[in-house]
Amino acid sequence: MKINKNILISFCLVFSAITFLIFSTSNVKKTHYTKEKKKANFEDSVITLFFVGDLMGHQPMINAAKIADSNKHDYAHWFQYIRPFIEKHDYAIANLEVTLAGEPYSGYPQFSSPDSYALATKNSGFDFLITANNHSLDRGKKGLERTIAVLDQLKIEHTGTFKDEKTRNENYPFIKILKNKKIAILNYTYGTNGLKVEFPNIVNAIDTNQIRKDIQKAKSLKSDFILLTLHWGSEYQRNYNSAQSNLAQWLCDEGADAIIGMHPHVIQPMEIMHPKNDKTKNVPIAYSLGNYVSNQRDQYKNGGIGVSLELSIKNGELKFEDWTYLPFWVHLGGKPKGYYVVPISEWESNPSKFNLNPTEEKEIKQFGSDTRGLLIGLKEMKL
Repeated sequence: MKINKNILISFCLVFSAITFLIFSTSNVKKTHYTKEKKKANFEDSVITLFFVGDLMGHQPMINAAKIADSNKHDYAHWFQYIRPFIEKHDYAIANLEVTLAGEPYSGYPQFSSPDSYALATKNSGFDFLITANNHSLDRGKKGLERTIAVLDQLKIEHTGTFKDEKTRNENYPFIKILKNKKIAILNYTYGTNGLKVEFPNIVNAIDTNQIRKDIQKAKSLKSDFILLTLHWGSEYQRNYNSAQSNLAQWLCDEGADAIIGMHPHVIQPMEIMHPKNDKTKNVPIAYSLGNYVSNQRDQYKNGGIGVSLELSIKNGELKFEDWTYLPFWVHLGGKPKGYYVVPISEWESNPSKFNLNPTEEKEIKQFGSDTRGLLIGLKEMKL
């Protein structure tokens, strides 16, 4: 039977079109399937946050970090012993109480530390630095803006100081999403050592009218947890004052879910507070975490605590569940020379690892005793 050539060509074209459609549809479905992401379910899980206090930058610290015969500084080894504790957490926060204003580097009273200090902090496990404190303006407008620029370049998240009102409006409150939950982080300071903020820069001040607006904005952004970090209190006082407790109660009533304090350079108590209209809600308050690392060597000042918050996700809500604290002491010395953050429980379990002399052993024991006595009844963090 002879097949008409035109019919044959038409048949081939139709067959090709049908084949193309079949395979095209198959590929489209496959592509759609591979791109489709199922939202993770974190119900009945926890989010862990870790906080430490003041990262200081006294001149002896800058000198100790300097690499011989160069203009470079290395802080990396300072944090090697505490890093395993930090890495246990979902998110870690510290107070950067220096500027990254560039050379000339300087310590007290107007701090400017090498950029490598912030990098070492990041590499040790910290995710976030708060920048509103009494040393935010130590190098003026240039120092404030360069600090922000360096943190952005190093990809370290931060809040508290801003180049201008536009960037504050766009980025504040800072919202961190962890396990599908929004955590709002707010940061304020009592002052800036009498130095005035130069326009258009902003340093968040403890102003209840502004804080109320910021908390309301955090709520409007559907934040699941509102965290306040404050630079407040009286230096070197081991107990909080009435201004702190009154402000803490006001913040609880306004909607704060946790309050973490810095500035006094010594540890102050931790307590649970309740909003006046909801006595069932527990709001953890750590009034002062003391120094994280500094050159202050006097009793009570030569160390600090880390605070771990455990937040639970239950029935779609994020709530404070539990907390622990980690006491650590700062060891000056070692090879290479540095300021080593030493968790006290680690030294107690393996003292030979740290090679402390008798005087240093006496000091770390004293710091541990002082701290545990102040925070009696609270759980201590262990690895």
